[in-house]
Amino acid sequence: MNDTLAGWLQVLALIAVLAASYRPLGDYLAHLLTTGKHLRAERFVYRLAGVDGDADQKWSVYLRGVLAFSAVSVVFLYGFLRLQHHLMLSLGFPGIGPGQSFNTAASFVTNTNWQSYSGESAMGHLVQMSGLAVQNFVSAAVGIAVVATLIRGFTRNRTDRVGNFWVDLTRVVWRLLLPLCVVFAIVFVASGMVENFHAVHTVTTIAGQHQGITGGPVASQEAVKELGTNGGGFYNANSAHPFENPNPFTNLVEIYLMLVIGFSLPRTFGAMVGDHRQGYAIVAVMGLIWAASVALITVNELHSVSSSAGHLAGGMMEGKEQRFGIWGSALFAASTTLTSTGAVNSFHDSFSPGGGGMTIFNMMLGEIAPGGTGSGLYGILILAVVAVFVAGLMVGRTPEYLGKKLGGREMKFASLYILTTPAIVLIGAGVAMSLPGERASMLNSGPHGFSEVLYAFTSAANNNGSAFAGIGVNTDWYNTALGLAMLFGRFLPMIFVLALAGSLAHQQPVPVTAGTLPTHRPQFVGLLTGVVLIVVGLTYFPALALGPLAEGLH
Repeated sequence: MNDTLAGWLQVLALIAVLAASYRPLGDYLAHLLTTGKHLRAERFVYRLAGVDGDADQKWSVYLRGVLAFSAVSVVFLYGFLRLQHHLMLSLGFPGIGPGQSFNTAASFVTNTNWQSYSGESAMGHLVQMSGLAVQNFVSAAVGIAVVATLIRGFTRNRTDRVGNFWVDLTRVVWRLLLPLCVVFAIVFVASGMVENFHAVHTVTTIAGQHQGITGGPVASQEAVKELGTNGGGFYNANSAHPFENPNPFTNLVEIYLMLVIGFSLPRTFGAMVGDHRQGYAIVAVMGLIWAASVALITVNELHSVSSSAGHLAGGMMEGKEQRFGIWGSALFAASTTLTSTGAVNSFHDSFSPGGGGMTIFNMMLGEIAPGGTGSGLYGILILAVVAVFVAGLMVGRTPEYLGKKLGGREMKFASLYILTTPAIVLIGAGVAMSLPGERASMLNSGPHGFSEVLYAFTSAANNNGSAFAGIGVNTDWYNTALGLAMLFGRFLPMIFVLALAGSLAHQQPVPVTAGTLPTHRPQFVGLLTGVVLIVVGLTYFPALALGPLAEGLH
C-alpha cells in the first residue's frame, strides 16, 4: 500500500510540475524563435562563422545547413574518438575502433545516443565533455530548429523563406539549453550526483574482490542528457548507476527533464500560429498517449504472471533498482521510450512481455508523446496533417489545416515521412534475422530473441538509443547497420518536414468557412489519437505479433 501511494504521489507531482512549466516555457520558446533581436554573444558567433544573422533562407538552403552541420559533426566526432589516446584526460584508454567510432558518431549527432560500449571503461573525460556532450546540445537544438520551420510554414504566406538555421541553432543552445543545464547540474550535485575529474580508483568490495570505479563530470552531462532527450549515459548502467541517479528525487527530476520541453512545445506552436487552442489539442493527444503508456507498463510490471522471487515479493523486480521500485522504473521506461531519450534506470530486457512490448510500441509511435526535442512536435504535426486529410476525404472536401490547403504535394511529403522509419526498422530487423552470424549475437532464442533485434532497430531508426539488451551489438555488422539506421532515420524525415514547411509557406491562406474542420475541439483530439494508433498498428502489428505478443501468449 505504501509503494502504491508513493507511486501515485510521484506521478501526480510530475504532472503538476509539467503543467506549471507548460505556459512559461512554451511562451519563452515562442519568443526565442520569433524575436528579431540578437544577443551580443550570438552576433559574435555569427561573425565567427561568417553568417548573416538577419538573412532568411529557403527550405532547401535551410536543409543544406542542417545536413552540412551534421556531416561535419560526424566527421569531427569520429576523429575525436579514433584519436582519444592522444588527448588529455584520456585516462589511459585507447582510441575507439573504426566501426564503433562510426556508430558512436552517428549516434550522438542524430540525438540517438545508442552506446555499444561501456562509458566508464572506454571514454576519457575530454571525449565525454568536448565530444559527446557537445553533440548532446547541438543535436537537440537541431530538432527544435526544424520544427520551427514547420510552424513558420503554417504562419507565413506567399514566401519561399522559412527562417535561418544558424540563428535557430545558436539561439536554442545559448538561450535555452545552456541556462537550464547549468541550473539542473547544480541541483544534481546538491542531490549527490558525481561531478569531478577523478580517474579510475581501485576499491576492495565486500566479497574481497577488486573493482575499478571511475569518476567524472557526470552531473553537468546528466542535465543535458535528459533535457535534450539524448540519453547517452556516462556509465554503462546509465541512470541505474548511483553516480548518475542517486535517489528517487533525482529520478523524478530526470523524468521531468525528459518531458518538459516536449510537453511545452505545443504551447509554442499555439503561440506562433496565433491560436493557443491548437496547442491544447496537440498536448492533449500527447498526454493521453503518455498516461496510457505509463498505466499499461506499471500494471504489467505489478501484476504480470511470473514464478520469480521478485514477483512473489510484490512485482517484477528483477532488473530494477530497489531505490526506484516498480513505479519509478515504469514511469521512467514509459517516458524515455516516448521521448527519444533512451536513458534507462532499469533493464528493459527483464520487463514482462507486456511491459517490454509497450516500450517497443512507444518508439514505434514515432516518439510523439511528447517525443524528442522538436522531433516529437513535428512528428505529431505530420500525423495531424494526415488526420485532417482523412477527415476531408470522409466529407468530400479539400482538407485544410490552419488556413493551408493540403493537396497532393503536401500529402506526398507527409506519407514519405510516415513510411520512412517503419521501412528502416522492418528491413533492418529482417536482414539481421536472415544472417546466421547476426542471429548468433542473440543471447535468447524464440520470440524474446526476435524482440531484442526488433527493439535494437526500432531504437536506432527512431533515434531513441535505449537497448533491450540481451544482444551483442558491438560487431562490425551491427555497428554499421545501426549507424546507418540512425542517420537515415534522423535526416530523411527532416528532409520531408522541411520540404513540407516550404510548400506550406508558399501558399496563399484560405479563409475559414462553415465546412472547415475545427482542429481544436475534443473530436479532433480523438481523431488524431485514432490516426496515431491505427497507422502504427497497421504498420508494425505483424512484427509485434512475432515478438512480444507471441511471448506474452506463450
